[in-house]
Amino acid sequence: MRAFKHPLPAELTLERLLYALSDPVRLEIVRCLSSVAEATCGELDGGRPKSSMSHHFRVLRDAGLVHTRNIGTTHMNSLRTDELDIRFPGLLRCILSQD
Repeated sequence: MRAFKHPLPAELTLERLLYALSDPVRLEIVRCLSSVAEATCGELDGGRPKSSMSHHFRVLRDAGLVHTRNIGTTHMNSLRTDELDIRFPGLLRCILSQD
């Protein structure tokens, strides 16, 4: 299984980050990941179709919000909190604190 591409912290843009978080499904994924170290795609899919979730995870990865690694055939996802906080201090914490 091929490794996923993740942007470097210097390549992260506010526009892409905010676009990724503008979708309620992706925001829900980020909120779930903020409370755990890692989670599988299946733990985060909320019963949604796999094809739809693949798209959402790609958008989150491309924006730099999520890091996905392979363990066999399982994709483990984690929030890139430290890198995001260096690039945009306090932004993620502020977004996640909103109801």
